Amino acid sequence: MSKTWFITGTSSGFGLLLTRRLLERGDRVAATLRRPEVLDGLRAEHGDRLWVRRLDVTDTTEVRAVVDAAFAELGTVDVVVNNAGYAVFAAVEEATDEQVRQVVDTNLIGSISVIRAALPHLRAQGHGRVLQISTAGGQTTYPNFGYYHASKWGIEGFCQTAAQEIAPFGIGLTIVEPGASPTGFGAALATAPIMPEYDAGPAGDVRRAIANGDFPLANDPEKIAGAIVDLVDSGEVPLRLPLGPDTYQDVRASLVARLEEHDAHRETALSVARDEFATR
Repeated sequence: MSKTWFITGTSSGFGLLLTRRLLERGDRVAATLRRPEVLDGLRAEHGDRLWVRRLDVTDTTEVRAVVDAAFAELGTVDVVVNNAGYAVFAAVEEATDEQVRQVVDTNLIGSISVIRAALPHLRAQGHGRVLQISTAGGQTTYPNFGYYHASKWGIEGFCQTAAQEIAPFGIGLTIVEPGASPTGFGAALATAPIMPEYDAGPAGDVRRAIANGDFPLANDPEKIAGAIVDLVDSGEVPLRLPLGPDTYQDVRASLVARLEEHDAHRETALSVARDEFATR
């Protein structure tokens, strides 16, 4: 049975790959992006199965209006995909205030706004899926991506909470964590003037590794898009879906290291309990 998908950030990357794949198999797609003309070719090819609207997810009022219109005009939306994203590649002191705000407004507040706008409709229809596109950087970190990580760790925390709250309404939520892939996202990264104080340390090491081609893009974007569609078709609703060997390995190493550090402070943690709650 065909499905109707609402996808943000469909001008490129995973958003565009998903849109093409879904249309080719006969699904309907409500595609949103800041430059609707990018999808003119697909709209001519697929007709009314492709619903296109301009959307800047940092505009909360516009988010509500576009989400409301999608449900009103399409009747139902089965899957909401939060894919729009923005990142600045810079050390913590190098980024401008405007860049920091743009990352948070797009990746965190924008994603929250889309979910909040969709939930009343999903509850009313009694079913639906939310797919939050995150990254390995939603659970681990790399130098120069501090503000991107701040937004992705933030949205993962929000989604983990929301998933518990919306499950009774028949709404599933999965955080999708793709690894490094040649989608053009890297070329679109905002940058800032390099400070020599940071260039001599880990931030500079990562910059040079990327410039030298030592930071591999090991994942196939088409396979990632296919895995996302397959997950929805399977009916399974994991909280998180790691995609890519780098995601699997880096996130696992981060979780193990965090657990080891956590356990190392067990006695201190327990020592501050009030006497009547002390562990014996």
